[in-house]
Amino acid sequence: MSTQKGMLSVIMPAYKEEQCIYKNLLTTCECIATFCPNYEIIVINDGSPDNTFAEAMRARSVNPRIKVATYKINRGKGGAIKEGISRASGEFIAFLDADLDLAPIHLKAFLKEMYEEDADIVIGSKLHKDSKIEYPFMRRVMSYGYYIFLKLLFHLDLKDTQTGVKLFRADIIKPIAESLKTSGYAFDIEILARATHLGCRIAELPVHLEYQRGMDQGASRIRILDVCSMFFDTLKIFWDIKIRS
Repeated sequence: MSTQKGMLSVIMPAYKEEQCIYKNLLTTCECIATFCPNYEIIVINDGSPDNTFAEAMRARSVNPRIKVATYKINRGKGGAIKEGISRASGEFIAFLDADLDLAPIHLKAFLKEMYEEDADIVIGSKLHKDSKIEYPFMRRVMSYGYYIFLKLLFHLDLKDTQTGVKLFRADIIKPIAESLKTSGYAFDIEILARATHLGCRIAELPVHLEYQRGMDQGASRIRILDVCSMFFDTLKIFWDIKIRS
């Protein structure tokens, strides 16, 4: 499987990832090159106060297909993704978390699905029946609860909007990104809600998720404040798309 018809741009937002970003960027390059020789990795240092930027630049010195962007003030994951989309050159644009809890090899199956099923968007789903996940209990509860919440608001025919590996056709995601108003954790649902509103075809595939930091540390990365912010951001998205439009 190869994307010789077009380049694959992989956007990796990174915040305080100095311990793993160097290794993970090179691992991602090595993996993607096996099924897609025409690619670029765009890492966005989202205002990290540590050495994330320096470590990303060190990886870039090893593999020039890595591009690095940085800014001083943290914009949130959605803000970093939006920055990456604006810099992407590929016909296909993927999102991948920098911690590699979800391995880059997922994108091989995602590209295959996009070609064979003529999908506009392919997303990973932790709630897919074939997914294999090592997942903290509280995160499972939060994921299912958010799924029910979104089902009530948007009536989306999707089981999981928040899994950190996604693939888009560039001509779909670029105009959507320009209209995004959310920069926090709810940016995924804004993208998918707007895409659904436009009639885009969205496919869900299973994932193998394994926390690289350990179960306890993985569970603690989302705080109560983040959950509350995500809840209110989601209501704002509902108002903007379903009520005001």
